[in-house]
Amino acid sequence: AGKTIAAARDAAFCFLYPANLECLAALGARLIFFSPLVDTRLPACDAVWLPGGYPELHADAIAANTAMAAALAAHVDAGKPLLAECGGMMACFENLITVDGASHAAFGMLPGITRMQSKLAGLGMLAAELPEGRLTGHTFHYSTIETALEPLAEAIKSNGRGGEPVYRDRRLTASYVHFYFP
Repeated sequence: AGKTIAAARDAAFCFLYPANLECLAALGARLIFFSPLVDTRLPACDAVWLPGGYPELHADAIAANTAMAAALAAHVDAGKPLLAECGGMMACFENLITVDGASHAAFGMLPGITRMQSKLAGLGMLAAELPEGRLTGHTFHYSTIETALEPLAEAIKSNGRGGEPVYRDRRLTASYVHFYFP
């Protein structure tokens, strides 16, 4: 209640569960939207949410927006929370390699690279036990992550076979999981 959450919403970051927005509003959060593709600074906020989408289709624009990369890094450096889901997480790494092998600078807040591929890399319903509590969601992605980061937790598929890492660096939490807040 009383917190302002800046949620990315544009052509690259477009996968948001409407129920998540409704849940946050019902809990008393003020939601504002911004575009990491075109905006050069974050709106005044207490937290940032980079949802899923298709950053690989907009890798040139992400690489060119160094002002947004700096604004996101400053937000995290200030000790403020940032949740990055799937495409949002992909954009948080240092580089994004498209399916044709081209490498693009990403926002650079996490060490490592995201590599697109032509075959499905993750699909399923999952649950993650985080220090703040249990969150469920789903995964659907065509990329892989190469990083030396140790996961904070593992989101486990509902069938018990496999899962997805959940990374945390300070207050930046990142995973392929599209969390379902309600």
